[in-house]
Amino acid sequence: MSKARLEAFSDGVFAILITILVLELKIPHGDDARTLAPLFPIFLTYVLSFVYLGIYWCNHHHLLHAATRVNGKILWANLHLLFWLSLVPFTTGWMGENPFASLPTATYGVVLLAAAIAYYRLQRAIVALQGPDSRLAAAIGRDLKGKISPVLCTAAIALAFVCEWIADALYVMVALMWLVPDPRIESRLHDSA
Repeated sequence: MSKARLEAFSDGVFAILITILVLELKIPHGDDARTLAPLFPIFLTYVLSFVYLGIYWCNHHHLLHAATRVNGKILWANLHLLFWLSLVPFTTGWMGENPFASLPTATYGVVLLAAAIAYYRLQRAIVALQGPDSRLAAAIGRDLKGKISPVLCTAAIALAFVCEWIADALYVMVALMWLVPDPRIESRLHDSA
């Protein structure tokens, strides 16, 4: 079956999530810089979550561009990913409103970890349909970043109960690892064109 509807639907969900995310930024009452100070943790959490959603959107785009077709298993794997990403605005707001609190920080990590696992499952479903010799399978290769990211998220979840800022630093580190869209897929698609 064609992948066009899956791409269009997913792009729409990403756009809605980013819109919902920005709604967590409340307009301050007052017109001086002091009124902005309480919003600083919320703004930092917003930036981190915006970057994460951007990373997922870019890599999702490349992933689906590499797919030649989709099936029901891929549709459900994609919904599984979108479900976890749909929780990002909630956990962003909770963590931003409660800076340096363990449970909101750990919950943020649980959502990031679950999204990473769901993305991996979507990737595997596409490779299973296209075959082990597909361009996507070759592009993914050993996927070192894909293996390191869940380990760092898991560590961050545990560390949120010990030292919250270290957990936040690990979330930032994972985002920085993925900031540039995965060049393996893009280069394979370019080479085969």
